[in-house]
Amino acid sequence: MDETGLLRRSNGPVTRGRLGRDLGALGLGDGDVVMFHTRMSAIGYVAGGAQTVIDALLDTVGPAGTLMVTCGWNDAPPYDLGTWPREWQDAVRREHPAYDPALSEADHGYGRLPEALRRRPGAVRSRHPDAGFAALGAAAADLMADHPWDDPHGPGSPLARLVDRGGRVLLLGAPLDTLTLLHHAEALADAPGKRFVDYEQPILVAGRRVWRRFRDIDSESGAFDYSAVVPEGQDPFDAIVRDMLAAGIGRRGRVGAADSHLFEAREVVDFGRAWIEERLGGA
Repeated sequence: MDETGLLRRSNGPVTRGRLGRDLGALGLGDGDVVMFHTRMSAIGYVAGGAQTVIDALLDTVGPAGTLMVTCGWNDAPPYDLGTWPREWQDAVRREHPAYDPALSEADHGYGRLPEALRRRPGAVRSRHPDAGFAALGAAAADLMADHPWDDPHGPGSPLARLVDRGGRVLLLGAPLDTLTLLHHAEALADAPGKRFVDYEQPILVAGRRVWRRFRDIDSESGAFDYSAVVPEGQDPFDAIVRDMLAAGIGRRGRVGAADSHLFEAREVVDFGRAWIEERLGGA
């Protein structure tokens, strides 16, 4: 959409001050630890773009608050590397750069904000190459420390620490199915048929490039087969979040032109875990 269309959508430019007022009206406040997902085009014309959104969020949570985003690694080797012809595998293993939290780009599929935030002075990025996060603010180092290599969405992960700190999740114009925190609910859920992936990626160990094997829930294709409980064509996370909203969990409001939602992290995980276990036959 061109700038004129975005301006019309948001009834004029969305400035740092306007964003701050809208975020405050939604319920975000001083000292909050918040993980956020953003669709910039939904907000309208943002004067200053991604950096203005980050500035407005920092203004709202203040010096005692913290922002957190999903990063991943845009140039990670593919999960199916082991199925490639041996000659191709060998070439990648010899020369593929190691994941470097300071240099490796955030997954472009997550939009502009994760890469913009991780580049901010003072930002801290977790050590996991595939399921990594970044944070900026007072609690950033504690949230990102010692991200587990295996089960990186489970106990001890940045997601778990977000919950333990009484954190929140903001969908700033982002679709309901982008609520990454539900992967933590999947990791904790006791239900049959949980699916896992094993893969290798290069990391730096004492300054040396080392290929390491990782194990995680299948966050790409789905940690569970939801086909029996979710209508065809609907994303499972979309179904869970819609049921969550129907149960009165979360707040909804406009930020710029964006239909936005604010959730308590613990409520998201508790509801998501119970939803999965009840519908998929958990113990």
